[in-house]
Amino acid sequence: MTIRQHVKAIALAAAFASGAAAASAQDNEPIKFGLCFDLSKSYTFISPQVAQAAQDLAMYTNENGGIEGHPVELIIRDHGNEPQRGVECYEQLKREGVFNFYFLSTPVNNAVLPRVMKDGNILVQAAAGRGDAVDGEVFEWVFPNGPTYWQQAANDVAFIKDQLGGDLSDAKIGFLYLDYPFGQEPIEVLKTLSEKEGFELKLYPVALPGSDQSGAWSSIRRDKPDYVISWILSGGHVVASKEMRRNRFPIDRYLTVNWMNEVDIRNIGEQEAKGILRGTNVAGGQELPLVKTMLDTYYANGKGSGPEALARDVYYNLGLSIYAVNFEAARLAIQQNGWPLTPESMKAAYESIENFDAQGLMAPITITPSDHGGGGKTRVEQWDGEKWVPLTEWIAEYSDLVWEVIKESSSKYQQ
Repeated sequence: MTIRQHVKAIALAAAFASGAAAASAQDNEPIKFGLCFDLSKSYTFISPQVAQAAQDLAMYTNENGGIEGHPVELIIRDHGNEPQRGVECYEQLKREGVFNFYFLSTPVNNAVLPRVMKDGNILVQAAAGRGDAVDGEVFEWVFPNGPTYWQQAANDVAFIKDQLGGDLSDAKIGFLYLDYPFGQEPIEVLKTLSEKEGFELKLYPVALPGSDQSGAWSSIRRDKPDYVISWILSGGHVVASKEMRRNRFPIDRYLTVNWMNEVDIRNIGEQEAKGILRGTNVAGGQELPLVKTMLDTYYANGKGSGPEALARDVYYNLGLSIYAVNFEAARLAIQQNGWPLTPESMKAAYESIENFDAQGLMAPITITPSDHGGGGKTRVEQWDGEKWVPLTEWIAEYSDLVWEVIKESSSKYQQ
């Protein structure tokens, strides 16, 4: 990291921690964020990293004066990926004065969403939840603040089209997925793209938890797809890598959802995983300015919010990106409408975020009243044996088509 990059990183973090000199007694009131996560069951491969990143960023912000003079308070609870526990967490934290929530679980998110909409609170839906929730005209209080799975899948198809010379009419694309709502999310968009571009779409469902994929990969060996897009999680990628070797499928034709991290790579083997692809809206690696600041400030001195190994994981980067956006929205809300913060002022602030990328940590987002996702940009990265290397710029392809699907789905919710 250069001195210039380090200065930029400190300037970025200081933006979250501005206004300390002008603080008054009232300015000591905290800005509360509710983090109801699965810390005990299904999503323990990601939730600790995201929570740790949020705590580190909050600690850094508070040590540098807070957000416009106000300290950040994170209230973290476990919902165990159980929708009813998620609802209970929401109601409890609401009574404690929280109006900005994040659940990091599609089932829990979907259970809580109607209550949030009715109450007029903020639901951050980054990296999980409904694919149509980017429609701010329908989901007024829901903020994905990044691409949905639908947009990511569309960008994956655009990448494959480019790799195959710009023509998919004779192509065959496989879709390997966990056969429950998370894995099923992109199917409608992929079918629509198949009709538009003329490629043959082959579906390969896998039962939870993804440990038995032999039948799917036998079908892949028979069908010989040009690429396989994968919507599986955690240890499922390790199983897939073994099946790829057994069935002689090239690993550089395996393009996974963003849920692949350094732990998965190590379990596959850093060299064995060489060539594997993933779509993402968050950059990997530790040389990014904001990540580097956290490592140098805390982990180099043994003061981080958790194990250093988790801070060197791409899901830690994800957590930083999510809360960089949230803290930026709080800063804008106070600047635009003063104190106290309200759901309405936070909503307006989110909708005024423009070209924000946390100094290269994430795909740039511009959030508007109609688009709460921020543009739907992702890129494809490839593991080179040591690190993730970007193969594309941040792109948002097939936007008109994806938004047709979004509008059709959101209109059903509205009805």
